[in-house]
Amino acid sequence: MAFTHLHVHTEYSLLDGSNKIKEYVKRLKELGMDSGAITDHGVMFGVIDFYKEAKAQGIKPILGCEVYVAPNSRFDKEVTGGEDRYYHLVLLAENNQGYSNLMKIVSRGFTEGYYYKPRVDMEVLNQFHEGIICLSACLAGEVQRDISKGLYDEAKKAALRYEACFGKGNYFLELQDHGIPEQKTVNAALVRMSKELDIPLVATNDIHYTYAEDAQAHDILLCIQTSKLVTDTNRMRYEGGQYYVKSELEMRQLFPYAQEALDNTAKIADRCNVEIEFGVTKLPKFDVPEGYDSWSYLNKLCFDGLAERYPDDDGKLADKLHYELGVIQKMGYVDYFLIVWDFINYARTHGIPVGPGRGSAAGSLVSYTTGITNIDPIRYNLLFERFLNPERVTMPDIDIDFCYERRSEVIDYVIGKYGKDCVTQIVTFGTLAARGVIRDVGRVMDLPYNFCDTIAKNIPNELNITIDKALTMNPELRTMYETDDTVHTLIDMAKRLEGLPRHTSMHAAGVVISQKAMDEYVPLSRASDGTITTQFVMTTIEELGLLKMDFLGLRTLTVIKDAVALVEKNHGVRIDVDHIDYNDNSDPDAIQIDYRDKKVLDAIGTGKCEGVFQLESAGMKNFMKELKPQSLEDVIAGISLYRPGPMDFIPKYIKGKNEPESITYTCKELEPILEPTYGCIVYQEQVMQIVQNLAGYSMGQADNIRRAMSKKKQYVIDAERHNFVYGNEEQGIKGCIANGISEKAANEIYDSMVDFAKYAFNKSHAAAYAVVAYQTAYLKYYYPVEFMAALMTSVIDNPRKVAEYIYTCRQMGIKVLAPDINEGEGRFSATKDGIRYGLYAIKSIGRSVVDAIIAERNQNGPYRTLQNFIERVADSEVNKRTVENLIKSGACDTLDGNRQQMMMVYNALMDQQVQTKKKSLAGQMSLFDLVSEEEKKAYEIQYPNVGEYSKEIKLGFEKEVIGIYLTGHPLEEYEEKWRRIISAVTSDFLLDEESGEVKLRDNQKVIIGGMITEKNIKYTKNNKTMAFLLLEDLFGTVEVIVFPGEYERYHTLLNEDEKVFIRGHANVEEDKNAKIVCEQICTFEQAENGMPQEQRTYRQGGGYRRGAGGNAGSSPASAGDGGSSRGGAAAQVPARRGDELWLQFETKEAFAEKEKELYAMLHDSDGKDTVVIYISSVKAMKRLPENYSICIEPEIVNNLTKFLGENNVKVVKKSIEKK
Repeated sequence: MAFTHLHVHTEYSLLDGSNKIKEYVKRLKELGMDSGAITDHGVMFGVIDFYKEAKAQGIKPILGCEVYVAPNSRFDKEVTGGEDRYYHLVLLAENNQGYSNLMKIVSRGFTEGYYYKPRVDMEVLNQFHEGIICLSACLAGEVQRDISKGLYDEAKKAALRYEACFGKGNYFLELQDHGIPEQKTVNAALVRMSKELDIPLVATNDIHYTYAEDAQAHDILLCIQTSKLVTDTNRMRYEGGQYYVKSELEMRQLFPYAQEALDNTAKIADRCNVEIEFGVTKLPKFDVPEGYDSWSYLNKLCFDGLAERYPDDDGKLADKLHYELGVIQKMGYVDYFLIVWDFINYARTHGIPVGPGRGSAAGSLVSYTTGITNIDPIRYNLLFERFLNPERVTMPDIDIDFCYERRSEVIDYVIGKYGKDCVTQIVTFGTLAARGVIRDVGRVMDLPYNFCDTIAKNIPNELNITIDKALTMNPELRTMYETDDTVHTLIDMAKRLEGLPRHTSMHAAGVVISQKAMDEYVPLSRASDGTITTQFVMTTIEELGLLKMDFLGLRTLTVIKDAVALVEKNHGVRIDVDHIDYNDNSDPDAIQIDYRDKKVLDAIGTGKCEGVFQLESAGMKNFMKELKPQSLEDVIAGISLYRPGPMDFIPKYIKGKNEPESITYTCKELEPILEPTYGCIVYQEQVMQIVQNLAGYSMGQADNIRRAMSKKKQYVIDAERHNFVYGNEEQGIKGCIANGISEKAANEIYDSMVDFAKYAFNKSHAAAYAVVAYQTAYLKYYYPVEFMAALMTSVIDNPRKVAEYIYTCRQMGIKVLAPDINEGEGRFSATKDGIRYGLYAIKSIGRSVVDAIIAERNQNGPYRTLQNFIERVADSEVNKRTVENLIKSGACDTLDGNRQQMMMVYNALMDQQVQTKKKSLAGQMSLFDLVSEEEKKAYEIQYPNVGEYSKEIKLGFEKEVIGIYLTGHPLEEYEEKWRRIISAVTSDFLLDEESGEVKLRDNQKVIIGGMITEKNIKYTKNNKTMAFLLLEDLFGTVEVIVFPGEYERYHTLLNEDEKVFIRGHANVEEDKNAKIVCEQICTFEQAENGMPQEQRTYRQGGGYRRGAGGNAGSSPASAGDGGSSRGGAAAQVPARRGDELWLQFETKEAFAEKEKELYAMLHDSDGKDTVVIYISSVKAMKRLPENYSICIEPEIVNNLTKFLGENNVKVVKKSIEKK
C-alpha cells in the first residue's frame, strides 16, 4: 500500500496557500511518504524550490499545476461571469517532455489567455498534451461543476473530451472529501462515471496548509487576500479545517469505497520522473564576423584592446590576459563575454553613456581590454578571481549601468538581436515581512491599529529580521508575548504566515537572454503593467544556466552626459569621460580628467558635495570633511567604509591616514597589502590577498574563504583557520607557520579577517563608483554652471529637489534665471549669466508644445512681441493656458510688455488670431488686407498703461506655475537667521522616493521656520478654535497642527504670509509625509537670538493634550515614552479597554474633505474609546491613533450624527483585556 498527495497548493498560490515548501517536504518525510506533488493555482513559481528541497530530503518531486481552463476560447473575454469564467484542471508532468509542455501551457495562460486569471483552453491542451497526466480537479473542475448542476451527461462529455486530449490512462477522475455535502453527491457520480466510461479514479486532498492546526492562520491569510475581517460573515473561507497534509491512514479512512483511487496515486507517482538540469549554461550563440569563431574573435578583441590600453606592456599583462581567457574558455563563457561586449559596444557607438563598471567585473583584464569596463584593474590592484573563480563554477555576473533616459534603447537592441521570445524580464516576490505581517494579521483580527502598531514597532528595523529574532532581541516584546493572550495569539498567527510571498513584481533591472524561446526553459508570467516576465526569480534563472544580465539605469550617467555636452557647447572643450587612466590618442582634441587633481580632491574634502554621486548624503558629506581625501584611493575607501559595520573602523582609518607613524602590522607580509588603506582591512580583495600571500592559498581557494567569511558560514571559517595557520598538504596550502609567521600572529590575523570580512566591500565596485563620484566632483568644480544645469534637468519633474539644488546654486554664487521663450531650452541650460530654467518644468505645458515653440524660434528667429509669438505658434498645440503659464513663469519677459500688461491682453490676442485664421480658411478678405502697414498698427490691440506686478505677486505666480519661487524668495533676506535657528527643514518631513521613509523619527523634537501660506480654522464641539497651517520654507511645505491651547496663546501670530518659527514634535505615520504638532510659535523678529524658552501650561493629569501623558497629535507608539517603542506605557498598550466609534465615508475623498472638521470635533473629548474610519467604496478601515481617542457619550454621538448622517455613525462595544 502507498499513497501520494497529488493536489497540493504551496506558499506560491499567493495569499491562498500557507503551505511552506520546506515544512511541506518535512511533513511528507514525517508521514513516511516517498513522494509528493506541487500544483499551485495557475503558476509554477515554486516548482524549482520544491524540486530541490524534495530531492535533498529524499522525496520524489512530482511537478504540476492546477490550471484555469476557459469555457471556450482563451481569447474570449466575459463570455460568462463569476466562477464560470474558468474551470480548474490539475496537470502533472510525467517526464521531461511533459515538464516542457507544462511550462508552455502555463505560459500561454499569461501571454495569451489572461482575464482575471491566467486561462488556457482546449486548443492549448491539445497542442501540448504529450507527457502530461491530467486529474479532473476539485469542485471547480468542469466535470464536477456539471455534476453539481445536475448535468450528468454534460459531465460525461467533458470527461471524454479531456481523455481524448491526454490519452487513455492519462486522465483521472478526482475524488475529494473535506466534509462538504456537495462532495458526497459529486463523488458518487464520479464513481458511477468511472465504471461507465472506464476512466480511472484518483483520490486527493486539496492541501492549502501543512498542519491541521494551521487552519486558523490560513483563514487569516484568506482575509488578507480578500481585505476582509475574520469576523465578517460574507467572505471566502475553507470550512472544516481539512485542507492539510493528511496521512495515508486518514486518506484511506475517508474513501473506504474507493481504495483503488488511493492506490492510483502511487502508480501515478511512479510514472512521474522529471530530471531538471542545473549548472549547465544555455548561452545564446553569438554571431561573429566571417573568418572567426567565438574564441578567436574574443582573443582578437582582447589583444587589440591590450595594445591600445597598455602600449608599453612587456609581456606580463599579455600572460595575465592569456590566463584569464583560458579560465573563461575552460568555464564555457566565451559567448557570454561577446554578448556583453556587443551590447555595450552598441551603447558606446550610439552615444548612450555606459558606467565605467559595476561589481566585481571591473577586476577583469578581459573586461577592461574589450571595453566592457573602463577601470584599470592593474592600477587599482583589482582581482580577476573575485569576479570569476575557476574553483567555483558559477556564471559570471556583469551588471551594467546605462544612462537612465536611454537604457530602454539597449534592451530594445538586445531584443532585436536575439528575438522577442528569447529576451524576458525577471519576476520578484514581495513577502509578508516581520513588521508588515503583524500589522496585516492584526488588521484582519480586528485589533486596534495603535495596539498592532505598538507590537510592530517593537520589532527592530533591521535587515533580515524575523519575529523569532525580535522576541530574542527585545525583552519588552517577549514579556508582552508571554503575559498577554491577545499579543500571544497575534504573534503566533503572524509567525505562521511570516515569509510567505505576498505579490509579484518585476525586477528593476534583470533581463534573461536565452538560446531558444524562453518558455522552453522557464514558465512565463505577466507583470501588472502587462510586461511578460519569467516565473522564476533571478537566482533560480542562474542555477538553470540561463544568461541573466542587469541593465541598470543610473541617473548620474545622464547628468554627466548632459554636463559634458553643455561644456562643449559653451566652452568648446570636449571632455573624455570614457577613457580613464591611460593615454588615448584617438581623439587628441579631447581633454581627459586628471584623477589626481588636488583641487578637485580638496573640494570633496570641504564636504560641499551636493549633487556629487555617492557623496551627497549628510553623513557622507561630514565623513568627507573628516577624511579630506588626497587621492582617488581615499574616495574608493570612503565609499567602502561608509556603511553599517565598517563605519566603526572609520576613526582607525582616519588616524592611520593622518598619523602614519601610528600604523602597526602584525607581520611584515601585511604591509604591502594594507598600506594603501592605512593598516585597515577595507576590501574583500585584501582578505583574498592575505590568505594567498601569507598562507599560500590559490586565488580560487582565497575567493572561497572570502565568500564563507562574508556569508558567516562558521563551520567553513573554523575549518579554514587550521589550514590558514598550519597548512593543508592535500589541498596544496602551505600555511602561515611554514612561511615564518608565528602561530600567535597567524591566529590574530585570522581573527581580524573574520571580524572584518563580514562587512568588507568589493573594491572593484567601489573603484568604479568612485570614478563616477570623482567625475561629478570634477565637473562641479571646473564647470559648475553646466554641471548644476544638468543636475537640475535630471530632477526636472521633482520641484522639491529642484528647489534644493537652486539653493545650492545660490550658495555657489550661480544665478538661476527665469525660463525664457527666446533664450531657454526645454531642459535647464547653462549661459554666461547663469542657469536658465527649463521650459519643460512649467506646469500644464506638454513637452511637444515646448519643442514646437523652440523649433519655430530656431527656424524663424526670436519672438519680438506677444502678438508675434501668438501668431507664429498658432498652428501648434499652444492654447490660452499655455500662454498664461508662460507669462506667469516669466518666460515672456523679453517681449514687448510687462507681465501685468500681457496678462490683460493675451486672451484678446488669441481670440483675434482664431478669427483671422477662420477668415483665412474661408477665403474672406478683411479690412486689414486693404490698408497700409502704418494704418494697421492703429487697429492692433494695445497694451493698457499699467505697471508691473509687485514682487510678491510675481513670486506667487512663479510658485503657482513652476512649483517653486524662482527669481527670489520671501524668506531670502532672513536666510542667515533662519539657518541658525532651525533644526529641520520641510524636506525632512517628506517621504523619500527610494527608502519610502521620512528623515525624522516619530515624536522627534524639531524647530522649523518659514512663512504661513495657508490657514484652516476648525472648531471643537466646545467652540474652541484650532488650526491647520501650511508652512513654507526655502525647500517646500509642511503641515502644522495647532491644537486649541496653542491656538489661544499664539492666534495673533497665525496670519497668512507671517514669518514664524515653530517648535514642536514630528508626527510620523507609515507611508505618509510627516506633520509637525505645534508646541510654541514666535515671529522672526522675536527670535533674534533663537527661540525664547517656552512657558508650558500642563493640564491636570500630566498631559498637555491627553491625560495619558502623550503629546498632542503624537503617533500611536509615542505617548508617554518620548517616541521609543519599548518599555513603559508602550508595553501596557494591550491592557487598554474601550469601545469603538465607527464613522463611515463613501470614498477617501469624502473623508479628506471633512477630515479637519472631524478632528476638531473629536479634540475635546478625552477617553479610551477608539475612533474607526471606514471607507465603504473600497471596504477599507483605519483606526485613528490614540491621541484621537474619545469618551463615547450621547453628546458627541449626536453631534457626529448631525455632521455625517445617522447611517454613518455606529458604536461598537469591544474589549481587549490583559489576562
